[in-house]
Amino acid sequence: MASTPHQNPTDQFDLTALKGRIPLLGLTGGIGSGKTTVSDLLGQLGAGVIDTDLIAHQITAPGGIAIPFIQEQFGSEFLDPLGALDRGKMRTLVFEKLEARRSLEHITHPLIRQETIRQALELSKAGRPYLVFVIPLLVESGNWQGLLDHIAVVDCPEETQIKRVMERNKLTLEEVKKILEAQASRDERLSQANTILHNEGGLAELNPQIQDLHEKMMGFKPNQSTSS
Repeated sequence: MASTPHQNPTDQFDLTALKGRIPLLGLTGGIGSGKTTVSDLLGQLGAGVIDTDLIAHQITAPGGIAIPFIQEQFGSEFLDPLGALDRGKMRTLVFEKLEARRSLEHITHPLIRQETIRQALELSKAGRPYLVFVIPLLVESGNWQGLLDHIAVVDCPEETQIKRVMERNKLTLEEVKKILEAQASRDERLSQANTILHNEGGLAELNPQIQDLHEKMMGFKPNQSTSS
């Protein structure tokens, strides 16, 4: 069994301590919905952005802090020639074996949380007007709803998601469908939304929605209730 990742001093800081000090926005959506596009544009408008999916890629890149634990737990065959996580091979394994998924999450989730907390603290101290947590599995985790002040869901039809992911990630239709099946349904995500960002078209359609969300967060007051 792999060792537990070492604790980082930021583990002692609970993100709930930021509640009421700075508005906290959760941004989610299914794979291929356009979360990165939205978060990049919010960042350009001045928001502090913490992308948990980007963190997950960073800790499993060559030399990433999760790599020794993954190698110990799963073996070197799950690393690519550069020493990064072989995401394709691991994807196949965790879809086939629930225990493997749990083992991987046991390694990666604490490390992702450490870095999420570190970045949130840093951005808060830097004076950002609000923080955006990009969380692909926000609905599935069930851990974020009580912390966040507002939840925005980036939404598009499933066929649009499939087309985008197949083109972007060079995955087969079957592989994309397996990913979608492992995520919350579109209806489940939309039921959690305070704001829905419709991303079926291009930036001309999306930009005004992002501007509206930005202005809403800029006007957000501590302890203010969200409204759908």
